[in-house]
Amino acid sequence: MTETPPPRRARAEIDLGALRANVRTLRARVAPHVRIMAVVKADAYGHGAVRCARAALDAGADWLGTATPHEALALRAAGITDVPVMCWLWTPGDPWDQGIEAGLDMSVSGMWALEEVLEAARRTGGTARIQLKADTGLGRNGCQPADWPELVEAALKGEADGLVKVTGLWSHFACADEPHHPSIAVQLDVFRSMLDHAEQAGVEPEVRHIANSPATLTLPEAHFDLVRPGIAMYGISPSPELGTSADLGLKPVMSLKGSIALVKRVPAGHGVSYGHHYVTERETTLGLVPLGYADGVPRHASGRGPVLVDGAVRTVAGRVAMDQFVVDLGGDEPEAGTEAVLFGSGDRGEPTAEDWAVAADTIAYEIVTRIGARVPRVYLGE
Repeated sequence: MTETPPPRRARAEIDLGALRANVRTLRARVAPHVRIMAVVKADAYGHGAVRCARAALDAGADWLGTATPHEALALRAAGITDVPVMCWLWTPGDPWDQGIEAGLDMSVSGMWALEEVLEAARRTGGTARIQLKADTGLGRNGCQPADWPELVEAALKGEADGLVKVTGLWSHFACADEPHHPSIAVQLDVFRSMLDHAEQAGVEPEVRHIANSPATLTLPEAHFDLVRPGIAMYGISPSPELGTSADLGLKPVMSLKGSIALVKRVPAGHGVSYGHHYVTERETTLGLVPLGYADGVPRHASGRGPVLVDGAVRTVAGRVAMDQFVVDLGGDEPEAGTEAVLFGSGDRGEPTAEDWAVAADTIAYEIVTRIGARVPRVYLGE
């Protein structure tokens, strides 16, 4: 059988061996009784949800987590049916019926959601698995402490009626990526108080959880029954203040690569790309990289984004366009087809997603999740 050659224009290489190693590293950070929810929302942060979910489970993850119900249902449709899958971002009219039938753990943050899931349980004749989310200070989704007693009481009534089973109590940190931020201790105190109220009222959760990637790595007191690593599973540090990926024992999973489409010599004073924000200072060579903001390369990194070409790190010359950008090769003349590495693990001197985050004044989460569907994923280490 003839092997399919790798895509030449552009590709995102996904190292599933590195992902499995990262899950094992995270497993070593928590106590034996603490379960791991591998967060695969947003197509596994751009890495490919189904393949990454399977790799994470192979490495010892116990649960899967998604944001939307449609993401969770897609995992079930792909045949991942024997592990708990939780989804937390519901809106009115979402597919509660399908969630019940698929055995999803569905987050409930307020009375409207509880009422919709109770009605869905009546329609389907099933028992919905729900997790009550507490707003302990993040101020996004979740039930405020003042409204918590009403939600808990109503959920327990639904449980007594056989319509729901409260499987979890949970929350989310605002500043766990900022070591020693005062809000961390405050949120933990609020969470413990809300847990105590729910459990004294009669809730018997399977899991209690609040720890995201940075809390998994640095706050053992926040691990409770389950931790929810997301970005760390993909080998990216949650925050420069916590250290680099290497400092944390993690290896980046995604490498973004393209092939130089054209190399040409231009004179001094030659404008490059839209607006001529870059003008050559001397005679030089330019290399065309066939990736642009339609592929997820941030336009904000124009003039700053680093790229490894022919053994040297170059910089984006001028604006990133929709489908392409240019690097100044400084007179070097690599052949067309030479590999250009935008980011990777850094092991071979290539830039990392964190380097691109600095160049675009954003976070590495955004760099990897924004890589679009036009860039084929090539999986290594399956």
